Amino acid sequence: MLKLEMRPQPSPVWGYASPLLALAVTVLIGIGLFVVLGKDPVRGLQVFFVEPLKSWYAVGELMVKATPLLLIGLGLAVCFRSNVWNIGAEGQFVIGAVFAGGVALQAGPTTGPWFVWAVLAAGVLGGMAWAAVTALLRDRFNANEILVSLMLVYVAVQVLNYLVYGPWKDPAGFNFPQTQTFEKAAQVPRLLTGSRVNIGLLLALAGVAGVWLYLFRTHSGFAQQVGGLAPAAARYAGFSSRAALWIALLFSGAMAGLAGALEVAGPIGQLTPHVPAGYGFAAIIVAFVGRLHPVGIVFSAVLMSLFYIGGELAQSRLGLPKAITGVFQGVLLFALLACDTLIAYRVKWGSR
Repeated sequence: MLKLEMRPQPSPVWGYASPLLALAVTVLIGIGLFVVLGKDPVRGLQVFFVEPLKSWYAVGELMVKATPLLLIGLGLAVCFRSNVWNIGAEGQFVIGAVFAGGVALQAGPTTGPWFVWAVLAAGVLGGMAWAAVTALLRDRFNANEILVSLMLVYVAVQVLNYLVYGPWKDPAGFNFPQTQTFEKAAQVPRLLTGSRVNIGLLLALAGVAGVWLYLFRTHSGFAQQVGGLAPAAARYAGFSSRAALWIALLFSGAMAGLAGALEVAGPIGQLTPHVPAGYGFAAIIVAFVGRLHPVGIVFSAVLMSLFYIGGELAQSRLGLPKAITGVFQGVLLFALLACDTLIAYRVKWGSR
């Protein structure tokens, strides 16, 4: 009979092996899912994990998907390490896109190429402003940041819908709920000809280095982590819990807002009701699969973008429903939670 026995110390090996085991479990469950749906499991795995890597263009699309997940995941990692539970990054992503879109619409045919930086800065400020609402309510009224940030996602979506269905609708857009296409000066420059990969990828990679330096090489980053791991010790050391709250939420909001700005000024090129793509929620899984470490989040963001593109290919080539992407994401999260048990416990054979 199998039983769990608590380890004397958490296992550092399983701390790194758990995500790999969770991925293997996800693949096995995926095989079973394909069989139940009457699809060839070998073909299904090929569509999910091989097709998105078969060409340089496909790899470029993978990077396009991974960029917002990486940016938002980095911001959430700082939040979660600080024991601040920002579940509303999707709303901050949307408002960042709205702020960026509002600035982008001011560009004209003669606007200089510098203007794109104003667009991105507006996105950052929009995400910070939306996160600040959660920080203020938590700070002043002790409101639960999980519920507040989550509910603000739906408010943000309604703000976007009001604008694209109303005052910002393109009058020459055949009554479609969308703004006019942004001018060239308001669009993010691409890195490669024939690919949609843009400078957002470089900003995200720079963010990885910046967050690593902040968390592990600065006094403020140390204070954030101590406050998350041991609040009593943080208070004893004189670290401000209010400062930790504001820093975590504002930084997380800034990263989500930047991701939203890059999305509308890059691949989309305009504001539409389809801006909320679920990146803010998927990035929660990205952050935890990446062990809340900037380098780990790089790999988990690529994996999650693989699920996104694989899910889209599964719809078109295998006739599977759109929900298959969310199923794989959810299975990965629950598999990770289950496998994390092995960090603190070992499996042993035993008798009753």
